[in-house]
Amino acid sequence: MTLELTGASRRDLLKASVIGGGLVLSFRIAAKAEAASAAGAQALNAYVRIAPNGIVTIMGKNPEIGQGIKTSLPMIIAEELDVAWENVRIEQADCDPKLYGSQFAGGSLATPMNYDDLRKVGAVARAMLVNAAATAWNCPSGECKTAEGQVIHVSTGRKAAYGALAGQCAGVSVPDPKTIPLKDPKAYKIIGKATPQYDTAKIVTGQPLFGIDVRLPGMLYATFEKAPVFGAKVVSADLDAARAVKGVRKAFIVEGGTDLSGLTPGVAVVGDTWWAARKGRNQLKTQWADHPTSKQSTAGFNKRAAELNAGAPLMSLRKDGDVDAALKGAAHVIEAAYAYPFLSHAPLEPQNTTAVFTDGKLEIWAPSQNPQPGRALVAKTLGISADNITVHMTRCGGGFGRRLSNDYMVEAAWIARETGAPVKLLWTREDDMHHDFYRPAGYHYFKGGVDKDGKIVAWQDHFVTFGEGASLASSAGMGANEFPSRFVGNCKIDQSTISLGVPTGPMRAPGSNALAFVNQSFIDELAVAAGADPLAFRMKLLGDAPMVGTGPSGYNAGRMKGVLAAVEKMSGWKDRGKLPKGTGMGVAFHYSHAGYFAEVVKASVAADGKIKIHKVWVAADVGRQIVNPSGAMNQVQGAALEGISHALYQKITIENGAAKESNFNTYPLLRMAMAPPVEVKFVITDYPPTGLGEPALPPVIPALTNAIFAATGKRIRTLPIDTSQLKA
Repeated sequence: MTLELTGASRRDLLKASVIGGGLVLSFRIAAKAEAASAAGAQALNAYVRIAPNGIVTIMGKNPEIGQGIKTSLPMIIAEELDVAWENVRIEQADCDPKLYGSQFAGGSLATPMNYDDLRKVGAVARAMLVNAAATAWNCPSGECKTAEGQVIHVSTGRKAAYGALAGQCAGVSVPDPKTIPLKDPKAYKIIGKATPQYDTAKIVTGQPLFGIDVRLPGMLYATFEKAPVFGAKVVSADLDAARAVKGVRKAFIVEGGTDLSGLTPGVAVVGDTWWAARKGRNQLKTQWADHPTSKQSTAGFNKRAAELNAGAPLMSLRKDGDVDAALKGAAHVIEAAYAYPFLSHAPLEPQNTTAVFTDGKLEIWAPSQNPQPGRALVAKTLGISADNITVHMTRCGGGFGRRLSNDYMVEAAWIARETGAPVKLLWTREDDMHHDFYRPAGYHYFKGGVDKDGKIVAWQDHFVTFGEGASLASSAGMGANEFPSRFVGNCKIDQSTISLGVPTGPMRAPGSNALAFVNQSFIDELAVAAGADPLAFRMKLLGDAPMVGTGPSGYNAGRMKGVLAAVEKMSGWKDRGKLPKGTGMGVAFHYSHAGYFAEVVKASVAADGKIKIHKVWVAADVGRQIVNPSGAMNQVQGAALEGISHALYQKITIENGAAKESNFNTYPLLRMAMAPPVEVKFVITDYPPTGLGEPALPPVIPALTNAIFAATGKRIRTLPIDTSQLKA
């Protein structure tokens, strides 16, 4: 039986059936464009499975990359189902858009996209169980209630466990979700309760969960060598020398194509063990063809950015008022040039995929953030139907946006087809760092003015980024509404571009992770020029209007002021004048991924320039409901610490068209000894819940650099921070 649900933006189909004496409830979320075909679809995936013993299995629909979504999404279903959490088991779903709709990890979208829909999944399942009990007891369903896996007849106290009722649900019609009341949040027992991630015990005991852990009978291991210069073709390789290594089964050249996000040229070596394949690869002595990108370098980009700034901008992104006139009339005018580098995602689990190709069908186990496009990419590259490809989603050992691309998946699929056996492709750490889709570098040339009353009257930014004309490299853009535009009457934002052959892509809080640094730092410079308290200066800049703009581009200044006020109180901001010499506090805020975040950092700088971060305070407004407080806290703290790592240590340098840094000795991560405590407060407001894995990162970087200025009087305008410039 099926029920069609039509909403404002998606169609929901539910189906109930009996499997092994238990209840299976399926819930499909499909786009309107799919409605006609979806209505007749029969292969619907089960979200909820109830066994006769009362154990409830709930499927995790989205990739788990450490953000806790495999736990929090099932929590939403379990809450409305009204089952005890200790009786819940969670299974990772496979990638199947016909059954699940969108399955991805990115944009902090999992909670806002699924919250209401998954509540309905649990509520409808609960209603069906109630109806089954009411039918058995020959009473109206309205006389029944539920409690922790039981249906209770209110007047008589009669009870029936879900497990006993599950088999009777096949004869129960599926109610219209619109008619099923959802729980009052005040009655929540699971949502809002700190809950450990479901897989934690397996992770700490080393049980196989990740892509790197997959083992198949008869499986071989593969490495794939690609050119240091992105996309360069193979001229020659000593395949015989590689094949002569003990344990090597195959070595062959892959022609590949020019799309850096797909299958690119390289040499595959397949062996009985990964070490054998790696040793074989060491014997290849591959020669690579010349490539235009070899002429590109970070030094060249820096020079070109300065040249572009000296000339007329390529295009205008925004022009409000008369900036030139406002600057002429300003009491103080500040100019500053800011820059930030390319960054590697550097997930701890290197890229990998296991694949087996048999009789025209392909089965894949991959730690992908975006498995559906991965499947489409493999289908296109191998020339087979996507229906003949099964993608099993494994847990990802970090992603941060890197695993939104699926180049490693298509490489493994190609090698498996050529090999004729199950193959696990595993990149080295150097492969991972040399062939990333990097966070783009960027340059900002600011000019701003404040009047005698300490108000910003002019804001000008010439943004030099990467691309060809108006066509930008991935994640290299900046919107016309980027703060503080719309809050400064005279605002001019221009853009110029530098040609780029280096692959780029989204990184945790794409765009925002760099733009918050430059904009909030320059705002701080203007606050100092005005002789103002930097936090009060920001409050004044946000103004009195609660909302600026409407719809998706609207900026809720009232919510931002709320988190600023909260972090001011949390951090004891007003007492910062009592800090010892060489210690300072900095503040910054940023809006991204529908979340409003304000952060304060306290840091000190020693005479030798070494930085000590004493504490970070974070105030966050992500709406009315925190699904899993412990998971939410983990995400905010992790984002802040990752931002600190970016600021202190990380950069990718391009030399001769290739990434110079190759491992953690040259691209260090934040170590425990440098990790400060991070205090988090969630400011609850009456707005829909949003994601929070990304928006906590951007403000911490300028809050840190502003704290360093407060401690030393030295302004950080280029990342990562060069501590030699901070020496007394």
